[in-house]
Amino acid sequence: MDLSTAMRWTAERFPQRAAVRGSGRHLGYREWDARTNQLARALAGAGVRPGDRIALALTGGEPLASLHLAAQKLGAVSVPLSTRFSSDELRYCVEDSAARLLVTDPANAERAAGTPVAARDVAELDAAAEREPDHALDTHPSESDVSVMLYTSGTTGRPKGVPRTHRAEHSAAVAHAVQTQQRDGEVVLGVMPMFHTMGLRTLLTSIVAGGTWVGQPAFDAEESIELITSENVSSLYLVPTIYWSLLRTGRLSDARALDRLAYAGAAMTPALAEQLVAEVGPRAFVNHFGSTEIYTFTIGPDVAAKPGSAGRAGIFSRVRLVAPEVGAAPDALVAPGEQGQVIVSMESPEAFAGYWQRPDADAKSIRDGWYYTGDLAVADSDGDLWVSGRVDDMINSGGENLYPDEIEAALVRCPAVDDVCVVGLSDDRWGQAVTAFVVPAGGVAPTDAAAQAMAYAREVLPSLKRPKRVIAVSSIPRSGVGKTLRRTLVAGEFDALADTLGEHSHG
Repeated sequence: MDLSTAMRWTAERFPQRAAVRGSGRHLGYREWDARTNQLARALAGAGVRPGDRIALALTGGEPLASLHLAAQKLGAVSVPLSTRFSSDELRYCVEDSAARLLVTDPANAERAAGTPVAARDVAELDAAAEREPDHALDTHPSESDVSVMLYTSGTTGRPKGVPRTHRAEHSAAVAHAVQTQQRDGEVVLGVMPMFHTMGLRTLLTSIVAGGTWVGQPAFDAEESIELITSENVSSLYLVPTIYWSLLRTGRLSDARALDRLAYAGAAMTPALAEQLVAEVGPRAFVNHFGSTEIYTFTIGPDVAAKPGSAGRAGIFSRVRLVAPEVGAAPDALVAPGEQGQVIVSMESPEAFAGYWQRPDADAKSIRDGWYYTGDLAVADSDGDLWVSGRVDDMINSGGENLYPDEIEAALVRCPAVDDVCVVGLSDDRWGQAVTAFVVPAGGVAPTDAAAQAMAYAREVLPSLKRPKRVIAVSSIPRSGVGKTLRRTLVAGEFDALADTLGEHSHG
């Protein structure tokens, strides 16, 4: 199934049903189908042909969603780019993708100014679309054609292009509908960015399920709560940091229609899970563990019963835990209860086929038909996975392999600390010294927070795992979807408010 056909068939089934609501246009499915046909013709008028890449440097909401769908109808490749990219990163991705056209809006035009590609303002394209007929183009993308290329920020180096076919995108949407227990006509909040797999999944699953996608261009907690309550949003798929923000409004319990919750992108603490259960009382609460490359690894289907568990393989997935060493073979399975690295079969219909023009990245991540995720996990006695960190984040200190996640889980309970990140910094004696970056709790002086975190570590951690150094900082660097950016701290890109080694200068 290609996405152009999926859109058309839903419009035929539910022509009058609300397709798009929120802070922009309000459209029924027949209207949305017509609008995306017109936009596809406007893109063709701008010189885009089937197979061409269209770079989209846009804030979220209906204009970006409609352009993404219009690209599918034209048989072109949508390349939605992060609004957090610097001008250099944006230019790199536009050039790397060999985009034929760049579409921007006023909020992103300045960052996109240095790209050597024909650029059009989204309002200009919109006006051109209004002059086009609203019937479909005579283009018929194959399910094996590339639908979208997402750029992953990665842990090191330049962003990597991840081309995904219509089949992979449609399969992922179907899997998401089943795995998060979506119902016919589900009303979802479209606030996760569409340059990220979670944002696209929310959009495409809504279309597959004949649901209503409530667009919000950028997250604002008060506006989100207003949309959730006024539009009777029934299902949320968000990162944990956004759930925290929604809880802090004190109004999440007002969302009477809301009974489906799902999260991905980062770990959720048991405390947050408990608060969401208390406020929402969800009938479904799901942990989705996956990636841009293969949408689903595993699904934890009942967060309330088993908070923190990543569960087991999704409906289109096959997962193994193998030895955590670099170069481990797909059959080097770990024993039950032992930590291993998560690998996923490339035979999944949700999988990509390899990175865009990056054979080096393919060689690192793909081996013998398996995708090496770089994640570490342990399987419990039920066969459910518990993610324990990243292979790349492993700290080798004094010849011992240590994992930041378990040290962080202990230190975050220190009353003087609001947030924590543990990394290995280069050290002459230890090779890598366990170093904890902490954000002081409200009202706690940075020097006190660092000292108390060090003292707390002596109480709760064995000597091997205790930080050799604690550095207080104003915030822990995180990506747009809440992933901790350890590499930033390892690279010395921080300003120390206090340091148990007595260094108060730039890291």
